[in-house]
This record gives sequence, structure tokens and C-alpha cells, in this order.
Amino acid sequence: MTVSADSRRPGFSIQTKLLVMLLGVSIGSSVVVGLVGYVSGSDSLRQAAYAQLTETRESRAREITNFFTTTENSLVVYTRGTTAINAVTDFTAGYKALEGSQLSADQSSGLDEFYTSTFAPALAKRTGSETSAAAFIPTDPAERYLQATYTDPGLDTTKSISVDDAGDGSAWSAANARYHDYFHEIIDRFGYEDALLLDTEGHVVYSADKNVDLGTNLLTGPYKGTSLASGYTETLNSNVVDFVKLTDFERYQPALGAPVAWIMSPVGENGVTSGVMALQVPISQINAIMTADNGWAEDGLGATGETYLAGPDLLMRSVSRELIENPEQYQKDAISAGTAPEDAARAVAVKGTILIQPARTAPVKDALAGQTGLVQGTSYLGTETLSAYAPLDIKGLQWVIVAKINTSEAFSAVSDFTRNLILAIVALIIVVSLLSLVLAQVFARPVRRLVGAVRQVSAGDLAVEVPQGGRDEFGDLGTAFNEMARSLRIKQSLIDEQSAENEKLLNTLMPADVARRYKEGQETIADVHQDVSVLFADLIGYNDFSASFPAEKELSLLNGIVASFDEAATRMGVETVRTLREGYLASCGLVVPRIDNVRRMVDFALELRKIIERFNGQHSTSLSIRIGIDAGTVSSGLVGRSSLAYDMWGEAVNLANRVQSVSGAAGIFVSQSVRDRMRDAVVFVEAGTLETADGEQTVWKIQ
Repeated sequence: MTVSADSRRPGFSIQTKLLVMLLGVSIGSSVVVGLVGYVSGSDSLRQAAYAQLTETRESRAREITNFFTTTENSLVVYTRGTTAINAVTDFTAGYKALEGSQLSADQSSGLDEFYTSTFAPALAKRTGSETSAAAFIPTDPAERYLQATYTDPGLDTTKSISVDDAGDGSAWSAANARYHDYFHEIIDRFGYEDALLLDTEGHVVYSADKNVDLGTNLLTGPYKGTSLASGYTETLNSNVVDFVKLTDFERYQPALGAPVAWIMSPVGENGVTSGVMALQVPISQINAIMTADNGWAEDGLGATGETYLAGPDLLMRSVSRELIENPEQYQKDAISAGTAPEDAARAVAVKGTILIQPARTAPVKDALAGQTGLVQGTSYLGTETLSAYAPLDIKGLQWVIVAKINTSEAFSAVSDFTRNLILAIVALIIVVSLLSLVLAQVFARPVRRLVGAVRQVSAGDLAVEVPQGGRDEFGDLGTAFNEMARSLRIKQSLIDEQSAENEKLLNTLMPADVARRYKEGQETIADVHQDVSVLFADLIGYNDFSASFPAEKELSLLNGIVASFDEAATRMGVETVRTLREGYLASCGLVVPRIDNVRRMVDFALELRKIIERFNGQHSTSLSIRIGIDAGTVSSGLVGRSSLAYDMWGEAVNLANRVQSVSGAAGIFVSQSVRDRMRDAVVFVEAGTLETADGEQTVWKIQ
């Protein structure tokens, strides 16, 4: 029984091998690509989240810094203006005029009753601590008069700020009627809470709100320990008219313990300070900047992100987003995160978190330490967040800014990407497995046909045509094999063409007869030629002309000159023998014997001179050419072995070189024999003599 080759072959069949290979490569590739895609994609998405949060932090930081810078600049403009200067002067005078005023018994008792029954209880309720009214009841006559006259007994500043003149006929009321609208307009347009004017003795001589701090003395009164008082002292003692003092938020009793920050500057001109103007920083504008006018989502912070400010006491200096959107949830989260229940309740009651909500988080602490960065950690409400933090560059304030967003939301794109990637890889593996099974069967059939064709080729049948089959890789292989045979024929054709090109190149380097003899293997090739004209030309002045040019331009110009020489030589039947940088050797009658070789060479020399003249006209140069011509017997042949050169030598060559250098000047110089043959065609002048083997010979110059 005959055993087939297939039955004797051990191992797996090609179909099985292909199937295993395709499955292994495809599944392995899918897994590797998936892993690379996951690492790259998730990292890119994380970086995008980091960049978005960082950009939001930087944007809010720029806005809040610009806000304070603009406020400072505006305040300096106000305080140096005539209106503010005159107002301080008039209000101070009006205040002093009230120092001797007396209130009626009803007015006096009404003022005391206001502090006892209205102000002190309201302050105690707001702050949560007992307050003695006696500590705040004014004693200064002017202060008592102003508050009794202008301060609203119900602490409604919207009413008191609307009064321009109480109609009491006092100088202070006259000043208020004159200037109050100016300061009221500043508050209305720019959102300040209040505007104060203080004299040089510490008296609050004007308040737009006309609250309980109107008329008080910051140096001796009940508010002497406030940041307003310390800021006033620093501002007054600065002796700089455009000095600006910015205070941090503190609980201010006249505002019933609400957080208040001041920005103040001296009022005066010509280096003389007449008082201080203080503006109450608007909390609403700070919150509007930090919340993007409640447009967190539009600002790239999604459903859980926010930016907030914090101070060195680790308390917030802006409002919490969750307090605005969901006060009840805020209260629960704040208490769960460690905020005192009474503080959380108070924040909800006053609808603000400034100086109430603690922010003892890592981002705040790192920013207070002067650091800038990104960190994942727990927020002030106990949620896991991604935070971008940085210190703020605001003169006088040690504030920091934090932009945060819940980690789950920040990296939600990463989670979605991971899930979709896993599903795609699983689907891809299933599809690849099915395709591999089908392809393994398809691949096995053409392989067997291809083996037979390859064996024919190995037997030497180069003319075999492989069936191309289908339009797949095996079909391409058959096509490639057939093209290979055709390529061999094409390459032979190219070799023949290259030989022809080499023949052409050889003929450009030497005469055809010399080239033929060289190809035939002659090692020494030399010929003697009778009656040959020889021209030797030197280009004068080119080195000086081209000294300032780059090498490329210098060579380009020189090649242009030589090309013109060669063109003229071809046109006039002259053979170029050798070209040097500033030298040119030519012959006439060497390759092709010519009876008129001398005339042709003289005409060629005259043409060379015209070429140089045209070049001078084009380039505004003063190049010249020195040419020597002789006629006689010369020898020519190939010189060298590794680097061949066709050259010409002999007495005529030497004499042509010598006659052109007899005077050292430019011109066309010829030997006696040339002059004798061209006597009637060209005008010659005697240029000198030189010694030759035949004796002294005259050198002639063509005019």
C-alpha cells in the first residue's frame, strides 16, 4: 500500500496552524490595543479633567484679583477727586458744629431706647451671644445728634440711605444734601454695601447707610478694636495719598455681626490728607464672581463643581454652591463633615458661609502654605473631590482659591470610556474568532496550488506562469511572481540603456576615437596632431568680485560664464579641452581637422571678450580676460589611471600660455605664426617679445 506524503507528515495541518495563529495574533492584538487604548485614553481624559479644573481656578482667580484691583483704582480716583475732598471738609466742619448740640428729652430717650430695645437684641440674636446695650450707646453730642436725626429706628438702611436732608438746618445736613447723591450713586452702581468718610481725629463724619457707626470715633468708641479702626489708623499714617488698605472679613457689630470687609484710602491733595474714605466690600459681587452668577455648569463645573475662597483662619470667604441650590442637604452634609450644627444652621439662616463654614481641607492648607496644584481628597462637605488650589495675589489679604468637583463626576468620562472599551474588545474578539475559522479554511486551498508552482520554478522553469487566483494575498503573490520575471527582462533593458548613457558620458569627456580605444583596453593612448590652434584664457578679477558671495552663488555665476564659453565654442567649431576655475583651454583642428582653425580660434577669442563685457554690464563688474593663442603641432591623450582626464600638451600649448602672460594685462595675445596667418583680417599691435627654442619671438595683441 502506498502512503501519501500528507499522511506521513507529523504535527498539525496548515489549516489548524493558521487558525491558531490567527486567533492568537488577533486576540492578543485586541487585548494589547485595548490596554494601550485604555491607558492612553483614560490618561487623556484625566488630563482633560485636570486641565478643565485648573483653567476654571485660574479664570476665577483672575476675575477676583481684577475685581479688587479695579476697586482699589476706583477708590484712588474717588479720594483724589474734588468732590470727595470737599465732602470730607464740609462733613468734618458740619460734624464739629454739632459738638455743642443738645437733643430734646424725647430724642435722647428715644435714641437710648433704640439701642436697648432694637439694636442690642438684634445683635444678640444674630451673633448668638448676650450683648450689653450700654457698650454701644453713643455719648458724643455730635454722634448722638446724627443718629437721632438720620439712623432708622428699625435698622432699615434702605430708608436711612434715602434721606438727603433731615430739614434741621444744620451744616451737616446741608453737606449731606450736597454730597449724599454722589456717594449714593457710587454704592448703587458698583454694589458697595456702605461708604464712610472719616476725619483726621477718627470720627465717622459721614455714612451713606447712616447706620449706628455714623458719628462714632474709631479710636475711642465701641468699634476701636475692629479692622476698620486699625485700617483707618494705617491709612491715615501712610502719608501717601494713593495708599489703599484692604481688610479681611470680620464680624462687624453695626452690621449685626455680619461679615464685613473694608477698602480705604486717604482723601486729600498736594500731599495733604484731610481724611479717609472707606468702602464696604460687596459680598454679593464676590459671590457672583465665584459662582459665575450661579452658572456653574456653563463654567465647566458640571452638577457638583464650585470655586470658593478661604482665609488664614480656614473659614470660607465666599458662598457654598450647595447652600444656594439645596440648603437642607447642605446643612446635613456640613454637619456630617464636622461643622458645628449651630454654624450650619446659621449659614442656612443668613444664606451665606463667609466666616461660618470651616474649610479645613488639604487644598486650603497647601494653598495657604504658598503651594499651587491638584489633589484628590475630601471636601469641606465630606465628599470625595478633585481640587485645584492656589494662593491669591491680593495685597493685604491672605486668601486662597479652590476649584473642586466630585471625583465621580470629574472622572465619569473615564468610567464611560472604560466600559465602552471593554464591550468593544469583547465584541471584537468574538468577531475575530469567527473570521479566523473561515479564513483558515480559505487560506489552506491556494497554499497547495502555490507549492506546486514554486517547485516548477525551483526546477528552472523561469517562464512558468503562476495562476493569479482571487484578489487576495495569494493572488498578489502570483502576480508578484509573474512581475518578477518581467522585471528581470526590464532590468536587462535598463542595463543596456545605462551602457548607452555611459557611452555618451565617455564621449563627452574625450573624443569618440579615444573612447573606443579606451574601451578596447588600451592603457596608453596618445596622438600627435598637426596644425592645431590652441587658446589659453585666464579670467581676471573674479576672485575679488565673488569674495563676498556665498559659495553657492559664486559657483553659480562662474558656471554661467563657463556655459557661455562652451556654447560659443560649440557654435564656432572649437573644442573645449579643459576648464579650471579661472582658466580655459580650447583647441581648434584637434578632433576635426580644419583649414581655417586659426581664424575660428581668433573669432572665438573675440567672442569670449564680448561674453565678459556682457557679464560686466549685467552685474556692474569690471572683470577682464587675458587670452593667448598659438598654432602648431600638439599631442593629446588620456592622463591618469584611477581618475582619467583627456589632456593636450606640446609647444603650441606652452606658447599659447606664455604669450597671454607676456604683459600681465588683459587682452588677446597671439604668437608670430598666428599674426602671420591673420595679418589681413585683424589689427595687431606689438605687445612684447619672449624667448623660444627657435629664438626671440614677437608677441602681438589684437586691438
